Amino acid sequence: MSKEIWINLPVKDVVKSTAFYNEIGFPASNVGHERAKLDVGQTPILLFPEAAFEKFTGSNTADTSHSAEVIFSVGADSREEVDAIIRQVELAGGSIFGRPGDIDGWMYGAGFADPDGHRWNLLYMDESKMPRS
Repeated sequence: MSKEIWINLPVKDVVKSTAFYNEIGFPASNVGHERAKLDVGQTPILLFPEAAFEKFTGSNTADTSHSAEVIFSVGADSREEVDAIIRQVELAGGSIFGRPGDIDGWMYGAGFADPDGHRWNLLYMDESKMPRS
C-alpha cells in the first residue's frame, strides 16, 4: 500500500484560489477549471470546487466564516520570510488572524486565512534557542 497522502481542499473558485496561492509564493497550477494542485513542502494539496468536494465526500463543506476545519502549518526559513509572506497575503486578498510575533522565545509565527477562509500558520523556529529538556 502506498503511504502517500494528498489533502483535498474545497474552494469556491479554483482559478481565483490558484492565483492567490501563486501570489503569496505557494506554487499552484490549474488542471482545467475543475481542480488545481498546490505544492507546499512534500504533501500535495488538491483544490476542488465545493460541489465536487461535497459529491465525493458525501457531506457539506465547513462554513469557514464561523468555524475552522483545519489549520495548515508551514515552516519558514526565517523571520523575514514570515513577514514577507504575510505582506503578500494582505496584498493578494487574504486576511490575517495572527500578526507576526515571537512565541516562547524561540519561535516566530503568524496566521492567515485564504479567500475561502482556510487557515494557515507560518512558523520559523530558531532551534539554537529551543529549550532543552
